[in-house]
Amino acid sequence: MNIFKSLALSATVILSAAAGAAAGIADYPDMDRYLGAGRYAAAPKAFTYMPDGAFYMQLSPQADKVVKYDTRTAKEVETILDLSHTRETTLDHIQGFRMSPDGSKLLVWRNARSIYRRSFEAEYYVYELRTRILKPLSEERTSQQAPIFSPDGRMVAYVSANNIYLKKLDFGTEVAVTTDGEKNRIINGVPDWTYEEEFTTSMSMAWAPDNSTLCYLKYNESQVPLFTFPIYEGYCNPDPAYALYPGSFTYKYPVAGQPNSVVSIHSYDVDTRKTKDITLPDSKIEYIPRINYAFSADRLIVTTLNRAQNRMELYTVNPKSTVVSSLLVEQYDKAWLAEATYEDIHYYPDFFVVTSSRTGFNHLYQYSYSGALMQAITSGDYDVTAYYGYDAKRECHYYQSTSTGAINRMVSRIDRKGKITDLTPASGTASATFSPDMAFYTIRFTDTHTPAVYTLYTAEGKQVKVLEDNAALKARYADLPGREFFTMQSDGVTLNGYIVKAPSFDASVKHPVVMFQYSGPGSQQVLNQWSVGWMEWYASQGYVIVCVDGRGTGGRGRAFMDVVYKNLGHYESIDQVAAARYAASLPYVDASRIGIHGWSYGGYETLMAASMPDAPYAAAVSVAPVTDWRYYDTVYAERYMLTPQENEDGYRQSAPLNKVTEVKCPLLVMSGTADDNVHFSNTVEYVGRMEGAGRWCDVLFFPNMDHSINGCGAQKVVYARMLDYFNRNMR
Repeated sequence: MNIFKSLALSATVILSAAAGAAAGIADYPDMDRYLGAGRYAAAPKAFTYMPDGAFYMQLSPQADKVVKYDTRTAKEVETILDLSHTRETTLDHIQGFRMSPDGSKLLVWRNARSIYRRSFEAEYYVYELRTRILKPLSEERTSQQAPIFSPDGRMVAYVSANNIYLKKLDFGTEVAVTTDGEKNRIINGVPDWTYEEEFTTSMSMAWAPDNSTLCYLKYNESQVPLFTFPIYEGYCNPDPAYALYPGSFTYKYPVAGQPNSVVSIHSYDVDTRKTKDITLPDSKIEYIPRINYAFSADRLIVTTLNRAQNRMELYTVNPKSTVVSSLLVEQYDKAWLAEATYEDIHYYPDFFVVTSSRTGFNHLYQYSYSGALMQAITSGDYDVTAYYGYDAKRECHYYQSTSTGAINRMVSRIDRKGKITDLTPASGTASATFSPDMAFYTIRFTDTHTPAVYTLYTAEGKQVKVLEDNAALKARYADLPGREFFTMQSDGVTLNGYIVKAPSFDASVKHPVVMFQYSGPGSQQVLNQWSVGWMEWYASQGYVIVCVDGRGTGGRGRAFMDVVYKNLGHYESIDQVAAARYAASLPYVDASRIGIHGWSYGGYETLMAASMPDAPYAAAVSVAPVTDWRYYDTVYAERYMLTPQENEDGYRQSAPLNKVTEVKCPLLVMSGTADDNVHFSNTVEYVGRMEGAGRWCDVLFFPNMDHSINGCGAQKVVYARMLDYFNRNMR
C-alpha cells in the first residue's frame, strides 16, 4: 500500500471530506476548552513604574485615562491623564503610553500598525502633566516610529520613512537629523529586518546623558538582495485591492552567505545640527547589535560582532571628538557567542556587567570602564539565564539560573560577599521584574500544577501583595494531571523529557504517541511550568504526548549545546529517534503508532528526524519549516553553520531538501504564504523536490498568514488538521 495517501496543496481538505473524516474545526466541539482564550493564565494588568519606583501607572480599562498608584499599597493616588480633560487636542482612547525620564510628560499613541515582529508605527502625542496640554508629536508627519525622549524630557527623536527627526518640545520646532533615508536602501535610527528579528531590537538611537548629542546607526541595505512574496485578497481581514490580481510584499532579506546591511555609527550635535561619522578600527566588524551611553556624555559603548558571531568587541567612543578605544574583547572559539553576551550588557556609573560562557556555563562578570575584570559575580556548573540588575543601595545583584536543574528557573540575589539568597522555590519556573530603583520586584512563579502566580515584594523580601493568583484557572483545570518529567539516554547522553496524559488515562490500553519538539540551539521545551493547549487536547483524544530536549538545546551548559555547531539537524535527529524508541518501550504505548510534530525549527527537525534511516514514525506533521539553511537569514543560519561558502558539506547534510526520498511515513506540511521569517518558498521547494523524485506529501497553506499562522481562527485549523492527520494515519 502506498503510504503517501493524499495529493498536495489545497486538495488535502477536499480529500479529507471525501473520505468521510472531519473537514473542519466545527467537528471538534471540545477544542475550545484547550485552545480557547480562556486557557491562558492571566497576568496583572500591565503597569509602568514612574522614575522613582515608588509609584506606578496603568492605563484604565476604557483606555482613556492613565492612573497613578502607590507601589507599596497598590492604592490609587491620582489620575495623571484624563482624555476628557485635555487641552488643545481631544482623543477618545490611546493604545499605550511612556513617561519622560524627568517625569514631566507622557508620550501616548494610537492607531499602531505593525511593521515586523517587534516594530510598529503609530500616531504619537505628547502630554504635559502640569498644563494638561496634549499635542501631536509631529504636525508634518502623521505617524512615527521608535520615538525616544531626551533625558531632560525636552526633546523627542523619532523615525519616519527611514529618516530621523528631532522635535524640541519647548519651542514646537522640528528638524531633520537625516535626509538620505530611502525604502529598501537606507534606514536611519531603526534596524533592518534581520537585526530586528535576530538581535531582538527595534531601536538604533541613543541620547547622551547631558542631552547634547543623539547617536544613531545607519543601515545601508542597498546591496542586500530583495525578497518578494505575493499578497492575496485573503479571508482574514481581506483586501479587495487584490481580489483579481495578487499584490506583493518586497523587502531586503539576506539569506546565508549573501551581503548584509553595511552599518555605520553617527553622532548628531543638537546645538550645531552637525553630524559626525564615527569610524571603528576593525575591518572585520560585521554587526553592531547595540549602542548605549554609559553614564557619561563622552562614553558611548558600541557593541560589535564579527560575521561568525564568535567574537565580540566593545568600544568606547567620544561622540564629539570621535575618538575610539577598545574596551573589552570576548571570544568563544568552540562555537558561537551566547546572544545574551552582546544583547544584555548592563551599565552602571562605575562598572558594567556582561554574561560569558567562558567556563562552559553562562555566568556574570563585572568590569571597570578601563576594561579590567573586577570580579566573577556568579560561578558553578549551572547557567545564569537572566540578569535583572544591581541594587546599589544594598550592594547586591539579582539573576535567574538553572542552579536546581535545567528544567527549573530560580531567582536569586548575591551580595558583595558572595552570599546567595534564593528568592523562589527550588522546583518550578520563576522570573522577576524590578522597579527602576530596585526597591520592589514582582515574581512570576509557575510549575506543572500551578498557573502563573504574580507577587509583589519589597527589596527586603516582604510580600506587598499577590497581584494575580489564577486560582479560578487552576480550579477549572484541576482534573489535568500535569506533566510527568523523566530522563532517558541517547548516544550515552542523558536527556530531559516530559509526558502528557489524559486525566482518565488507562495504562492497560496501548496508546498512540505524538512526539513534540522544537530542538533549536539554546531553546528549551522541557520546563517545569504550567500549560494547557493542543497537547492536553490530544491527550483527551487518547494520545500520549512525549517531548524531549535533545542535544543543542539550552539550560545544560555549552558542551551540551555546542555539539550541533556547523552540523544542524544531525545530533538532534539521533536524539529524537532515540526519544521515540524510548516512548515505544513504555508498556502503555503502541510502538506502531508514533508520530512527530514541530513548528519553525521544530518543523525543520520534524523533516530531519522523519528522514532518518531508522525513523520509527507512522506520521509526521511539520509547520513552517526551514528546508535548507541556505534559504534562511544570515545572522541565524551563520551563527550556527557559518556561511555556505565556509561549510558547504554542513549545509548539504543539514537540508531536508536533500533527504526527500528518505521520508518513509505520511507527511503533512503547513505554512503561511506571507511568512516573512521562514518563507513559504521553503515549503514550495521541498514539495517540488519531492515531486521531482516521483513522490508527494500533503500540504495545507494559509493565505496571507505569517510565521505564527494566527488570526481568524487559523491556529485552530492547524491543530484540528494535525489531529485529523494523526487520526487517519495512526488509528
